[in-house]
Amino acid sequence: MATEKLSISKAINASLRTALESDPKVLVMGEDVGKLGGVFRVTDGLQKDFGEDRVIDTPLAESGIVGTAIGLALRGYRPVVEIQFDGFVFPAYDQIVTQLAKMHARALGKIKLPVVIRIPYGGAIGAVEHHSESPESLFAHVAGLKVVSPANASDAYWMLQQAIESDDPVIYFEPKRRYHDRSEVDTDATPGPLHTARTVRAGTDLTLAAYGPMVKTCLEAAAAAEEEGRSLEVLDLRSISPIDFDAIQASVERTRRLVVVHEAPVFFGSGAEIAARITERCFYHLEAPVLRVGGYHAPYPPSRLEDEYLPGLDRVLDAVDRSLAY
Repeated sequence: MATEKLSISKAINASLRTALESDPKVLVMGEDVGKLGGVFRVTDGLQKDFGEDRVIDTPLAESGIVGTAIGLALRGYRPVVEIQFDGFVFPAYDQIVTQLAKMHARALGKIKLPVVIRIPYGGAIGAVEHHSESPESLFAHVAGLKVVSPANASDAYWMLQQAIESDDPVIYFEPKRRYHDRSEVDTDATPGPLHTARTVRAGTDLTLAAYGPMVKTCLEAAAAAEEEGRSLEVLDLRSISPIDFDAIQASVERTRRLVVVHEAPVFFGSGAEIAARITERCFYHLEAPVLRVGGYHAPYPPSRLEDEYLPGLDRVLDAVDRSLAY
């Protein structure tokens, strides 16, 4: 068993290294991913070990980066594209939603595009404008794309492996505020399916469902609630498209209450779809309406205000209180 404690950023680096070693058709592309090793040093050392033909420093042109990856995938390669910051992805949005997501259907299944687009996302790093977005629902809305986000180092390693092996395009959102969080990673393990949710803390009174950076916040909320005699279950969704509604339903049928938490704005966020589906599926089990906790329907603020914008422990616990008051 090859188990070691890694940060999320180091786990992603190790996963990319494993993929590059295992398959000569895997390429890593993006702005400053090579010599610099990425602005977060996630790709550090890969170009030195695998060469400039496998780990490619691209021009500062996201549309060109994704367009080139699509062409490479058509020729049998498996490109792993890094978008340097979440807010930089929008110049490539057209390529992603009109080409990458549609090509398989357009070709009646004859063409596959095994492209992974890695996007560091979310706030709480004190960055300037366009560096702290949470655009996951924009991509989850697009048929033809898979959208996932790990919350710990083990998932960061294995979910990226599975994304690279997938013949479908995968948007892989990396919670940049958690890059330095460390946990055990067993690189010899057999991972579960990519798009299944996982219960990370069992409970009986209410379910907190989250993904990516908010899983840790929900675990902290559950620990705080326990001191008041409340038992909260925490469900790590892991996948945003598709969503494991069966796992959410099973949890809600036990706890009878659900609060969905994400950094992205609540308005038209992924939590809205979850709330609607679970209300349909669990209407006669619910003892309170499904509540949502997230960012505000406003542009991401300057860094001095981001603590007020981002959902934190108090806002999660307030939603718990409101749900349990029914």
